[in-house]
Amino acid sequence: MERSEILNDLAAAFRWTAKLNMHEGIANHFSVCMPDSNDFYVNGTGMHFSNIKASDLVLIKDEEFEEMKKKPEIVDPTAINIHGAIHKKVPNAKCILHVHSKYALALSCLKDPTLPPIDQNTMRFYNRVALYNEFGGLGFEEESKKMANSIGNHNILLLANHGILTAGPTVAQAFDDLYYFEKACETYITALSTGKKLNIASSEVAEKTAQDWENYSTDMGELHLKAIRSVLDKEDPSYKE
Repeated sequence: MERSEILNDLAAAFRWTAKLNMHEGIANHFSVCMPDSNDFYVNGTGMHFSNIKASDLVLIKDEEFEEMKKKPEIVDPTAINIHGAIHKKVPNAKCILHVHSKYALALSCLKDPTLPPIDQNTMRFYNRVALYNEFGGLGFEEESKKMANSIGNHNILLLANHGILTAGPTVAQAFDDLYYFEKACETYITALSTGKKLNIASSEVAEKTAQDWENYSTDMGELHLKAIRSVLDKEDPSYKE
């Protein structure tokens, strides 16, 4: 995929995340690496998710990594630390999406942040979520290294007392995981709010369903983002500028 299309995909992910109210204004960060490179693009300081365009994204070159951490007026140092550490450590993490979305954040605040298999979306993530359970403050250098060490070979990292992070080989796959994980968390938190006993599926059924998802949805993320971009192209194509 060409650089311009990769950046258009990421800009679309920003815009749609804002539409879904899964953002925190000018906080939180999305990043994407260029093919065969440790260089990555990320949103700059003070940029609202709903206005981000492809041309707004800031390039963090590998050789300028340490120097850019000293320029908070350009990019938040926590973004450079968290995203840079994971991009370097996890080969599959070409795109990283980190938010404090309502329901995933609520899950991360529970003493037991396990997502039980109570519907198809929650089963999709059965035994497929890494947990970083040592919150130590904002994502500066030491905290970022711990996050990178925690994700392992997973695509999803739940940050206790903090939020959610998804990582994938493409923007589309990382966003699809982010979207459906938030939906899964919404179902669970809503079910908990009833005070009724949960109908939890067996581990056998949950694992089978997770595998079914993996076998069935190989290109669903690409189709999902393509559909989102088609809506944005009609409503406000400025994300591609």
